[in-house]
Amino acid sequence: MAKKPVLVVLAAGMGSRYGGLKQIDPVGCQGEAILDYSIYDAHRAGFETVVIVIKEAIREDFLATVGKRLAKAPVEIRYAYQELDALPEGYSVPEGRVKPWGTSHAVLCAAKAIDGAPFAVINADDYYGASAYQVIYDYLSAPHAPGEHCMVGYRLGNTVTENGSVARGVCAADENGYLTQVNERTRIEQYDGGIHFTEDGGESWTDLPADTIVSMNLWGFMPSFLTEIRNRFAAFLDKALVENPMKGEYFLPLPVAQIIGEGVGSVKVLTSPDKWFGVTYAADKPMVVAALRKLTEDGLYPDGLWK
Repeated sequence: MAKKPVLVVLAAGMGSRYGGLKQIDPVGCQGEAILDYSIYDAHRAGFETVVIVIKEAIREDFLATVGKRLAKAPVEIRYAYQELDALPEGYSVPEGRVKPWGTSHAVLCAAKAIDGAPFAVINADDYYGASAYQVIYDYLSAPHAPGEHCMVGYRLGNTVTENGSVARGVCAADENGYLTQVNERTRIEQYDGGIHFTEDGGESWTDLPADTIVSMNLWGFMPSFLTEIRNRFAAFLDKALVENPMKGEYFLPLPVAQIIGEGVGSVKVLTSPDKWFGVTYAADKPMVVAALRKLTEDGLYPDGLWK
């Protein structure tokens, strides 16, 4: 019997632009974090097992806050730990590096807890909306070949903030709805009348339509993806340790682009009409608090998720 899909929550990032541990910052009506709402939505969609990836350094604070609440949730919670020294044999951490190795590395650190199941991946500090979990759960629950993965894309206009620039993966798909490429745009900003990005520090700007589909790191993978990223990790390190030893990161779009380019896998682009929101900057928090309160008042969530 095929294993049921597992949800993997990436909560080990440092949140340098936010200025704190936004993974555990209370934003809900009863002090919940964004990931409480994500797990609530995922459970309603059918997920029964959640793997949360954290760092050992925040374990105590995490378990005393989010973990304590999630003990009441009707899902199985498993923890995995992303540590800098979790590297292939023969590799070591550059002296002075503190930054995690990125989202692909985080998923690799969760491999044992995923236990051979198809899995969805989310960021702990992003609110994705209820419909996204349903479409990705349904996809992962259906029969697929080992290399048939998926992602949930969002309209760019539903993902920007008024408080600064954002980084987004701008997606292109073929006529059948399969991902062909993801272009990382690390500085996208709103301006009066539109949205644009720069690649030269603001010297020049290129407009992006508000309905452009972007990746918000909501991926769905067959178990074979773990083998793909494990086999490609050493090549990433060989390059990163020379070019950017302090900050080079093994982001999920890199192996995704590689398997698409090599023809050894595909990624179906699913879409969500929901508005994404998150706390990229501390100034985003009041908007998130207000949005979650409004969704609670509208009846989408109970006042207190884990009663």
